[in-house]
Amino acid sequence: MFKKLFVSSTTACFELCNKNPYYSPRTYKVYLDGKEVAGERSENVFSLFNLTPETQYTVEISTEKTKITFTTPADTAVIDVKSLGAKADGVSDDTYYVQKAIDSCPEGGRVVLEEGIYFVRPIVLKNGVTLELKRGAELLGDTREESYPYVPARTYTGKRENILATWEGDPFDCHQSFISAYRQKNIKIVGEGTINGNADNSTWWARPTGRKVARPRLVFLNKCQNVVFHGVTCKNSASWNLHPYFSKNLGFYDLKVENPYTGPNTDGLDPESCDKVDIVGCRFSVGDDCCAIKSGKLYMGKTYKTPATRHTLRNNLFENGHGAIVLGSEMAGGVKSLSVSQCVFSHTDRGLRIKTRRGRGKDGIIDGVLFENIKMQNVIVPFVINMYYHCDPDGHDEIVWSRKMRPVDETTPYLGKFEFRDIECVDCECMAGYFDGLVEQPIKEIVIENVSFSFKEDAQPFEPAMLDFIRTYCKEGLYVDNVEKLILKNVTFDGVVGEKIIKKNCGTVIEE
Repeated sequence: MFKKLFVSSTTACFELCNKNPYYSPRTYKVYLDGKEVAGERSENVFSLFNLTPETQYTVEISTEKTKITFTTPADTAVIDVKSLGAKADGVSDDTYYVQKAIDSCPEGGRVVLEEGIYFVRPIVLKNGVTLELKRGAELLGDTREESYPYVPARTYTGKRENILATWEGDPFDCHQSFISAYRQKNIKIVGEGTINGNADNSTWWARPTGRKVARPRLVFLNKCQNVVFHGVTCKNSASWNLHPYFSKNLGFYDLKVENPYTGPNTDGLDPESCDKVDIVGCRFSVGDDCCAIKSGKLYMGKTYKTPATRHTLRNNLFENGHGAIVLGSEMAGGVKSLSVSQCVFSHTDRGLRIKTRRGRGKDGIIDGVLFENIKMQNVIVPFVINMYYHCDPDGHDEIVWSRKMRPVDETTPYLGKFEFRDIECVDCECMAGYFDGLVEQPIKEIVIENVSFSFKEDAQPFEPAMLDFIRTYCKEGLYVDNVEKLILKNVTFDGVVGEKIIKKNCGTVIEE
């Protein structure tokens, strides 16, 4: 069986219905109206491009008897950016032509970038417009910092605060993002082309911290609704690649997000205080966390009380990041209704990573989270839950690192139940997992079931979590401190040096 995920006027995305992480158990071929397209495939998610609007198609795959018939929607208008005068030569400034095409396109219309390199300054998206990047088309960012104007953190309508710019969970003046939208809806960015921030050829990475104005994102969606990214490649961002903020109903399908491992703070996809986010069939290789689910720092959590809700991550490949899937550390609004399944992690520092600290607040609640059916390969430490994360200007102050009991108050975050099921971890190095709860607010429950760990012969020492006074570990088991309930079922270790389970300050421990 396979199912339809998304259809635009010229593209479509489908997902095979199996339990294998990211890759199909058998390679397969795709047929569109009886004709083979794009050769043999192995991923669970596949896409079709260059379709004709308002046309019925039938798609089938060689390993299944199922056929799916679908109809592409009509466009109200189609505007080719080159027809307006864009040179697409990688040198001429094409900003005016790309922006003019978007601004003049009616709702339900499509702006097309044919093959070529469109050198542009920041672009702003509009209600109801599809931006299609054909194969070989590239939006290439201007490298000059002065081409990215300042956006103020706040404006006011009477007494109502409007947050326009943000950095790591707080309102903060920021350079305008390469692509942005504010209070827009029904937007699509589709195709086989590339959005290239060009930060590898700029000065953004040379001074990543200490700026009065924060670096731009590659894409910033502020209070938007019904936005889909399908097929495109996003790369070389000045800071985070994709940052949806207080937005709803978002889909990211068969997307590629690429940054060099040395690019500072170049997270892949960081939805912050968003509702209903689907991330399916995507591939990440970045310079920080691949995908981080966030909901702001204390001010945002207390003021707006907007958690990250209804997020689904499935059939994704995470490579070469600090963490594969991360919750926090900006989680003061909480995280709920999160589903993570059928993913592959390869060569990330950490796998499933939850990070928080004193000061995130009582609304910073993460509970009822399930990670299942995951394959990890060459992940240094597969599981980390760290409630002493040393971030922010006061990150090394005693209030963050102290192991003394403190009052549970309005600044204390809460971590509830976490389940890790049906996970294979191959070629680990540091340790199997590091779980470190607050003295005054322990992690409530951790369940690890049907999980296996094996270690590299030549594993190297590493600090499993980012907190003060931690030592390096190598080929060690599960470290569990300040956890009220720990349940281990069918957990196996191969190559551990020393104790398999290192328990400190734990309540109920059940091992089967």
